[in-house]
Amino acid sequence: MSGSVYGRILRMSTFGESHGPALGVVVDGFPAGVPVTEDDIQAFLDRRSPGRSEASTARKESDTAEILSGVFEGRSTGAPIAMLIRNTSQRSADYDTIKDLYRPGHADYTWDSKYGFRDYRGGGRSSGRETAGRVAAGALCMLLLNRMGITCEAWTSSIGEVTVPADIADRALRLTTQTYMPDAEADRRAMELIKKLKSEGNTVGGTVTCVMDHVPSGVGDPVFDKLDASLAAAVMSVGAVKAVEIGDGIAVSKRTGSENNDPFLPGDPSAGEKAVKATNSAGGILGGISDGSPIVLKAHIKPTPSIAMPQSTVDRNGRAAEISVPGRHDPVIVPRAVVVIECMCAFTLLDAMLVNMTSRADSIAAFYGR
Repeated sequence: MSGSVYGRILRMSTFGESHGPALGVVVDGFPAGVPVTEDDIQAFLDRRSPGRSEASTARKESDTAEILSGVFEGRSTGAPIAMLIRNTSQRSADYDTIKDLYRPGHADYTWDSKYGFRDYRGGGRSSGRETAGRVAAGALCMLLLNRMGITCEAWTSSIGEVTVPADIADRALRLTTQTYMPDAEADRRAMELIKKLKSEGNTVGGTVTCVMDHVPSGVGDPVFDKLDASLAAAVMSVGAVKAVEIGDGIAVSKRTGSENNDPFLPGDPSAGEKAVKATNSAGGILGGISDGSPIVLKAHIKPTPSIAMPQSTVDRNGRAAEISVPGRHDPVIVPRAVVVIECMCAFTLLDAMLVNMTSRADSIAAFYGR
C-alpha cells in the first residue's frame, strides 16, 4: 500500500507526481454547507507555490486550484471534494543524466528497494511537490475552523543559526517577509545566509512553529489517538520534517516536576472555563486531550537534499559514482513548508473535533433532539 490516505472521519487522499500532468487531493467527510470558493484555496496554495522569492526554487508554477466536485452554488455538499493542480513547468530532461544514480538525502534508494522501480523525474511521488494537495485540503479545514473562532498560524522560527527571538516575534509580519519569519531583522540575516549558501551550491534547514488558538478543551483521545500524537504523525509525514516538539518539547527532559508543571487557576465561568493554566509548558495538550490553552507545535526541517556540490553515491547496480544534482531546487525548504505544516495541523485538528462529537451520549442526544 502506498500510504496516500490520511484521517479518521475526515479523510484526504493525495495523488500525482512532481513531473506528471497534475497533482491533487480528494477530501471525503467534509461537512456540507461550508462556503467554499477556488479563491479560498488559492490563497493558501500561493504561499506554497515555487518561484516567488530568492528563498525558493526557480521553477515557476501557478499551482492553480480547480475544484472538480463536492461544491455546488458556492457551498460544500457533503460529497467528496476533488481538487486538481496541474503541472505546467516541469523539465524532466534535467534528470536524464542521473536517472540511474541514487541522490543522497532523497528517497531514491528506499523507493527502489520497496518497489523495484522509481520515477526519477524530480522524485516522482516522494517529491515535496506532493504537498500541494495537502495544502488544498488544509485550506478547506481552515474555513470551518475559522468559522468556529479557531485559528491555526505557522511561521519560520529559525533558518540555520538565525533564530527569531520569541519575545519580539510579531505574527502579523510573517506574511510580509521572504522567509515567513515574523521579524524583519531575522529575515534579513536569514536571506544573507541563504544567498551565500546558494552561491556555493549548498542548502540549509530550519524550524517552523505552529500555534492553534481558541481550541476548546476536551479534543483528542487518551491512548493511541492522542491529539499530540496525531499532530506529530501528521507533521512527520511531511517529507522534510525530521523532528516534532509539542509545547516546550525536549527542554522538559532537563526539568524537575515543579519546574515543568503548569499550575491551574480558576477560569472564567461566563466563558465556560472551569480552569486556566498559569503557564503552557505542555503546549495545550494534557493526556492526549486539549486543555484550552494555545496548542504549540514546532517542526524541525532538514536542508534541501538536492545540492549542486559533488557527492559520493552509487548507481542501481551498486557501483561507486559521483553526483551533482542538476535542475531547479529550493536553497531552503522551510519558508514554503510553513503553510504545509499549518494545513496538516488544521486538517488533523478538525478531524479530531469531528471524532470528538461522538464521545458523549448527552451530546448525541441533544443533536438529535432526544
